[in-house]
Amino acid sequence: MAYRVLAGTRVRNRRLDLGVSQVDLARQINISGSYLNLIEHNRRRIGGALLAELAQVLKIDVALLEDGTTEAVLGPLNEAAAAFPQVRIEEAKAESLVERFPGWASLITAQAARIAQLEERTRTLSDRLAHDTQIANSLHEVISTATAIRSTASILAETPDLDSDWQSRFHSNIDTDSERLAESSKALLGFLDMEVETGSGALATPIEAAEAAMAGRGYYIPEAETQTLPDMPDVDDATRGVIQGWAVRAGLDAQRLPLVPFTQAARAVAYDPARLAAWFQVPLEVVLRRLAHLPPQEDHPAMGVAECDAAGVVTYQKPVLDFRLARAGAACPLWPLYQALTQPGRAVRRVVQMPGVARTSFECFAIAAPVGDVVFGAEQRIAATMLVRPAKEGAETPGIVGPGCRVCSIERCESRRHPSII
Repeated sequence: MAYRVLAGTRVRNRRLDLGVSQVDLARQINISGSYLNLIEHNRRRIGGALLAELAQVLKIDVALLEDGTTEAVLGPLNEAAAAFPQVRIEEAKAESLVERFPGWASLITAQAARIAQLEERTRTLSDRLAHDTQIANSLHEVISTATAIRSTASILAETPDLDSDWQSRFHSNIDTDSERLAESSKALLGFLDMEVETGSGALATPIEAAEAAMAGRGYYIPEAETQTLPDMPDVDDATRGVIQGWAVRAGLDAQRLPLVPFTQAARAVAYDPARLAAWFQVPLEVVLRRLAHLPPQEDHPAMGVAECDAAGVVTYQKPVLDFRLARAGAACPLWPLYQALTQPGRAVRRVVQMPGVARTSFECFAIAAPVGDVVFGAEQRIAATMLVRPAKEGAETPGIVGPGCRVCSIERCESRRHPSII
């Protein structure tokens, strides 16, 4: 129990920092000096009441003296250090830092988490600015309207003897274009005025807001089991419409794959999607969705899912561990989800790994298939679905994929489309 051993060292370091003698500290907490000496040399455990007394006398949060504190802070601290390999860090002294100054060590890890959060927000904003067609169209409208107003104003300024009829026409044009500019500017501001951090402000799109609401439900819609629509009083109409659309599809999946027999079969075949599709005689994409949305309170493996349309735009995703795709077609094209789009109807399975500290290996199952009914004279829509779950350790060598070009650290990648910002 190395974590418990360090608790006594933290007591000793804190006592020395305060300039309190061992005898005085023992007297204040009503124990013998010899017993305190054993504690500080990690030869005695610190009980709950005694731990609280020590924390009070040493003027420190009791959580910073508890067993497990060192490892709880040391792990994230090492991860924070790994994110900056160019900085020379005394790795051997990390444990000493946590023992002696646990508060400062916790601050470093909190700042590292905040940096990661801000990088994610930057990536989302960058992806949206680069690929959101609504923003591009709105910006084009603003620029073209401003150019038209400028041209009309130049004619009026450079032609002082223009007759009154033409002056009236140009003034009318300026008024009309100004009104259009105001509306398009307001629309552009609406697209850009967003908070991408969950829980603070409006999310970027109804789909993202719907995914946040789904996250609060554990990505499970129990109403789907009885083909009813969920009541969502806390979301706006657009978000509610998206969620209810997902609920309708989940209800159809539940009809084809009833929860109890499907769960029993999934456990029997070790959650193998192909065997389950053959067992129930349903399309593979239905099985992939159903597996990713089993009740979270039951003992099922962690599984996520991502879906995209034929343009590669992510239309739905359920993250798992550090897996999350960038939106609007900006994700790494090496993911099996996008490879499946190039060969509709062919099942794709790959084990992949992302760069970075976590380096989690994921087993991915993907397929692209037609959506909706076949109609003569109309283009058939294609959508891809990918189930993602942690791969078994050492089972096979994973391929390398990135989170998205903007925030990818992989060098010399032939699939890179944009330079990385990190």
